[in-house]
Amino acid sequence: MIKAVIFDMFETLITLFTEHTYFGEDAASDAGVDPVLYRKVWHENEKDRTTGKMTIEEGIGETLQKLGVYSDELLKTIVGKRLFALQETFDQIPDESVQLLQELKKRGIKVGLITNTFSDERNLIRSSKLFPLFDATRISYEEGVLKPDPSMYISIMEELGVTPEECLYVGDGGSKELFAARDIGMKALQASWFRELAFEPHIPCPVLPEFPQVMRQLDVLDHLS
Repeated sequence: MIKAVIFDMFETLITLFTEHTYFGEDAASDAGVDPVLYRKVWHENEKDRTTGKMTIEEGIGETLQKLGVYSDELLKTIVGKRLFALQETFDQIPDESVQLLQELKKRGIKVGLITNTFSDERNLIRSSKLFPLFDATRISYEEGVLKPDPSMYISIMEELGVTPEECLYVGDGGSKELFAARDIGMKALQASWFRELAFEPHIPCPVLPEFPQVMRQLDVLDHLS
């Protein structure tokens, strides 16, 4: 019997692919540099940005410095446009995601969150209407570790007071999150409802035949036995 459902955040409960997106290629355009080169340099400090060693402002600033295009004005522009797009993501949280969490709570099932995030994403998660619906969270920027590190899964189960066999993990499949959940002993589902929104060069996690696919948020409720 499932007693807790643990979710991924991005491309599971919410999607970054809203009307106004702002990704690495957009920052590269504002900086006047090749997008492939920008992404390469940007990824160099990704772990530090995701584990709380560097804020998003510091990460972007370092990237611009390495590319030889840094200015305070450019940094402010990129940070501001990124925040605008992120805010839109959190302003447009799908009703189905909220309804799913609310229904789980009504059924007495605990709800958790494990997510890899940067500082700006962490701030918006904590101020979002989803946050009060979580009984426990593990946010990489705060924890100092990333999925698929098993410690994130183990510690959230301890806080929720459940065993792996009593947990269902739901995510789009990035960061090997579903394999990590399965290896610990959880049941895992691949969330596929946002997959068709992605566009090049942002390739969604491929269908993972090892896991059941869920095409609608509320269909998660069919997997609680």
